[in-house]
Amino acid sequence: MADLRYVKPEKISLKNHPDFDERWLQQRIAEDPSILGLGDLVVKDIERMQPRAGRLDLLLQDPDANLRYEVEIQLGSTDESHIIRTIEYWDIERRRYPQYDHVAVIAAEDITSRFLNVIGLFSGVIPLIAIQINAVRVGDQVTLVCTRVLDQRVLGTLEDEEEEVVDRSYWEKRGTKETVEMADRLLEIVRSFDPELELKYNKFYIGLARSGRPFNFVVFRPQKQAVRMEPRLSRSDEIEERLEAAGLDVMDYHARTGRYRIRLAKGDIEAHDEFLRELLYQAYQQFGS
Repeated sequence: MADLRYVKPEKISLKNHPDFDERWLQQRIAEDPSILGLGDLVVKDIERMQPRAGRLDLLLQDPDANLRYEVEIQLGSTDESHIIRTIEYWDIERRRYPQYDHVAVIAAEDITSRFLNVIGLFSGVIPLIAIQINAVRVGDQVTLVCTRVLDQRVLGTLEDEEEEVVDRSYWEKRGTKETVEMADRLLEIVRSFDPELELKYNKFYIGLARSGRPFNFVVFRPQKQAVRMEPRLSRSDEIEERLEAAGLDVMDYHARTGRYRIRLAKGDIEAHDEFLRELLYQAYQQFGS
């Protein structure tokens, strides 16, 4: 402790400094994306061309999830054109690559109150993060301090929703009596390892409840010819290989909710009883851990 001494840092303006520019800041972030505080991300692209819309400063990706960040950098204060450009690039990328979840990111030296007011208009519609970047000089060295001042990344999950409760007949009309009975058979499977579980009929899905409380490690959506089963599981190559080997109709993996979406047609439950039992038990264990 005796060897340490206090040195007063000096905040500097990158925009007004002769030795720094936007390209310099872009290179520092590309070298170490973790300085943004968004996790251990990798650089997917730099100066990414956008059809009839210019270049995206940085495209970052979370290697452990289907999640990409469209990052726009600005020296000085945020302005209207920068907001529009950031949202436009985010929209282009999400349309071109819908298999990923996308988050727009603005990184600027000064996130103004006017900017926050404008972004408030998009609350809950556009997942957007605003990061203020301060350049600080300590002695003859410069460092960057990144502060997240706005995070609209979390859009909600099944467990967060205020659920509208319906009854069984609602789903028999939306699907059919037969596909709702398929949900009954899946309930029998999960009750083999937790007898207290019961179906809970909500407007957008049939969930599970235990002692009256939601316990949605899997949800069901009866359709006219099938029931869609959505177990909540960490994505893995092993699971996907087994699903493919079983010949089940796997629609996709939804990264935001962490659920596989599997379409079960007539006869699939009986034909794959043992595998479905293993899959649902794994989801049950992960959800409760």
